[in-house]
Amino acid sequence: MLVRNQLLRPNHPTIMPETTPESAVEVLNLNKTYTDRSGRQAVQALVDVSLSIKKGAFFGLLGPNGAGKSTLINILAGLVRRTSGTARIWGFDIDTEMRQARRSIGIVPQELNLDPFFTPRELLELQAGLYGVPIPFRRTDEILDAVGLGPHADSYARSLSGGMRRRLLVAKALVHTPPVLVLDEPTAGVDIALRQQLWAYVRHLNENGTTVLLTTHYLEEAQALCDTIAIINHGRLIACEPTVALLRRLDSKQMAVTVDRHLDGIPAPLEPFQGVIENGNRLVFRYAPSRVGDGEILSAVIAAGLQIRAIATEEADLEDIFLSLTRSSTSATENVRLSA
Repeated sequence: MLVRNQLLRPNHPTIMPETTPESAVEVLNLNKTYTDRSGRQAVQALVDVSLSIKKGAFFGLLGPNGAGKSTLINILAGLVRRTSGTARIWGFDIDTEMRQARRSIGIVPQELNLDPFFTPRELLELQAGLYGVPIPFRRTDEILDAVGLGPHADSYARSLSGGMRRRLLVAKALVHTPPVLVLDEPTAGVDIALRQQLWAYVRHLNENGTTVLLTTHYLEEAQALCDTIAIINHGRLIACEPTVALLRRLDSKQMAVTVDRHLDGIPAPLEPFQGVIENGNRLVFRYAPSRVGDGEILSAVIAAGLQIRAIATEEADLEDIFLSLTRSSTSATENVRLSA
């Protein structure tokens, strides 16, 4: 794999903005309302969304289908007009400084929008030309090698596998060396091996300074990759926190302790922890780790004269947090509609 300083060095002023703002993406009170042709029925896709993505972050934007994620990305990409609010990419306003903002962002769309009669090399050359990258400063072959498509540079796009097409979309997004890379469901329909290759390369870009904005329905990917996660539902931002802090929201843990004998009841030292017995010799405890420590429970097991054969723990993950927050926000939205 190529070193990013070789691959993405800004050798020409049209390739990379010279400014280095603190925030890579800033959105303030962003609203988007869609109306039908008659202009009567209105759907609010985004409602007063405000967020700031720090330079160099690996930022996750999560939400159910129809939550407003794609609308937000399309506004940043210049494909959808906002109703109100402001948005800046790498310090540039998406409306008043449109050219600079467009040069600062690379979009990897969810749809496989490739011309089947072009080769990867031709597609990247065309994309570079559209962004005004001079021929001497283009790195088409280097980018294709970096995403593993060097051997297929002259094959028609229609002959590539689904995973290869996904990587080709990433390559297209990198031709103008954007400091911000947006990935909209990049691993949908991609097999595990290609998914790991793609994430290895995106991690490499992020470690070398590229700010990454990711939307995905694979929550385990978001939990493993993203340092900050925002959750959007019904067009409203309902959470935006560091991943570690978000995972602490559900103060819940389960511990199963297998002991050396059959139990007819909970021993006295374990009664305060309200455990239950399963299969005769398995004690299961559900508790809030902020109030009860693992060591307290294990000490009580030993105090009861039991020998521990096995321990298994299970903590709340991002999926649990996601479902909890989206359900509660959906209920709140429905209550507002009913009261109106």
